Formats: sequence, structure tokens, C-alpha cells
Amino acid sequence: MGLNCGGVVVRFGLWVAALSIAGYIVGPPLYWHLVELLNHSSSSCTPCVCDCSSQPIISIPQYCAKHDPKVDGDTENNVAELLSEELNLRETEALKNQRRADMGLLESKKIASQYQKEADKCNSGMETCEEAREKAEMALVAQKKLSALWELRARHKGWQEGLAKSNSRSKGKLHSA
Repeated sequence: MGLNCGGVVVRFGLWVAALSIAGYIVGPPLYWHLVELLNHSSSSCTPCVCDCSSQPIISIPQYCAKHDPKVDGDTENNVAELLSEELNLRETEALKNQRRADMGLLESKKIASQYQKEADKCNSGMETCEEAREKAEMALVAQKKLSALWELRARHKGWQEGLAKSNSRSKGKLHSA
């Protein structure tokens, strides 16, 4: 009996999840359609009928180009002046943006040049250090050879490493007493 009750709870949970997902998917488009219908029915304006798909983007529909007797010449001149002024403002803004971009490009070129100079200095310093390390390594090899030669000569003359250590210890004891 307990197992059957658990199955019912699982089925109920799955149904709730399925309905939630369906509401999540269908809800927003349904909401916007309802809002659009309510706004459309409450607006007093008649819908604009314009088939712009067959005309180029810049062209003006024929009914817009007709002369409206209510609009006089001064208003048309004012509109033309406003459009001209707006175009001039946009051109000025575009030129400012271009200048700003050019300045940014020059600045980035300067910085890149400085970094390149620093990198060249660093590479030169690394080469100098590498040369000095190689010279020091060669000097160390030469010094080891010379030390080995002197040790070999000393051994031929009767020097032994163990005796030299004991002699230095005994001398140290004599000096400390």
C-alpha cells in the first residue's frame, strides 16, 4: 500500500512539473498577444497600411510625398534645415569618434613600441648574462683542471689527503694550547 502511495505522489509531481514547463513556454507569448489585443482595441488610431517590402529602404511612399495644403513653405524649409543640421551633427560626431579612435591607435602603437624596446633590452641583457655564465663556466673548468694538476703534483711529492687533515688538526691543537 505504501509503495502505491509513493507512485501516486511521483506521478502528481511529474504532472505539476509538466504543467509548469508548459506554462513557462506558452505563458509569455500568450501574455503578449493578450496585451497587444487590449492595446489595439483601446487605441483610437487606425492602423497604418504601408507595404514597405517592395520599396527600397531610402525611398519615401508616394502618399508621403504629396503636398499637404495645411503645411506651408516655411515649415518645409524648417524641416529641411533641421534634417541638414542633424546630418551635420552626426558627421561631426563621427569625425570626433574617428579622431578618438586614431588617437587610441597611436597611443597603443607608442606603448607597443616601448614594450618592444624593453623586450629588446631584456633580450640583450639575457644574452650578456648567458655569455658571462659561459665564460664563468669555462673559467671554472680551467680552474678545476689546474687544481687537479696541482693536486697530482703534490701527490707525486708525497702529499696525502688524510695526513694534511691530521696535520692541520694537530697544528690547531698546538695553537689553542
